[in-house]
Amino acid sequence: MQENRNASFCNPQGGLNAQNGGSGTVCIDTMRVLDSCRDRDCFEDARVYLTRTGEDILACSSNVRARTARLLWAYVGVDEVPFNCGFYRIKIRYYIEIEFEACLAVGRSQCFKGLTALDKEVILYGGEGRAITFTSDTTSGYCDVCNVKAGTNDPVAVVETVEPIMLGTKVSDCNCPCPCGGVEYSDIPDGVRNCLGEELVTNSTGPRILISFGIFSVIRMERPAQLLVHATDYSVPDKECNGSPDNDNPCALFRTISFPTAQFRGTAHPIEIPTKSNNGGCGCKN
Repeated sequence: MQENRNASFCNPQGGLNAQNGGSGTVCIDTMRVLDSCRDRDCFEDARVYLTRTGEDILACSSNVRARTARLLWAYVGVDEVPFNCGFYRIKIRYYIEIEFEACLAVGRSQCFKGLTALDKEVILYGGEGRAITFTSDTTSGYCDVCNVKAGTNDPVAVVETVEPIMLGTKVSDCNCPCPCGGVEYSDIPDGVRNCLGEELVTNSTGPRILISFGIFSVIRMERPAQLLVHATDYSVPDKECNGSPDNDNPCALFRTISFPTAQFRGTAHPIEIPTKSNNGGCGCKN
């Protein structure tokens, strides 16, 4: 009985029609969030790989500062947790590009780039069950069996983050060919290394840069699911499109822009300075 009742919602007779006003219960195929978490991670003294140009500049500089950090890419892997059905270990590796500015002789400054990688792991619930799925493909023929690819309903990990925050920069005199911490160079994908436009140096014996990062992230586990939802049919919008402003009169266009009050406001509320009862409330000690 349950199978027949659910099936009636997923056929055209139980869906949207003109008799019920273009509304009804429909069956959709979507990604369902089974588990999620948020985190703030602090990665201390992560090693930065420099290019050959960066190595030469760092060796001749008197002072170095990190200007910007940009997240290039993140690898996200999902593995089942042994003896704990339904839970999965999510492995995340962030690849970050850092731009530096070094002070050279005669008051000159020069910029160079580097690359670092940060690792993180979490465990979330992703549900149980594994089904093999096949979909129609117009590019494959009836006898073209080798090109048919089967899918699964395995859970998928999704990572949302913002640009990393640089918390501190150190220059270490690590005079050895060993990695001295950090991710191995062979683990960095070619596409990430090529983003710098120059080959990275892995066997440097000169000074090395270590940076501490702070990263905010939201991680969730999703699995394909079929859900019954209440939906309404598509309707034509009632709002009419407004014509574009007169481009020949820039002042008229400028007057239509709202004044950016928030940009001049500064803080939303004044910060109250705590006072003591023995100082008359003036902020000065007696």
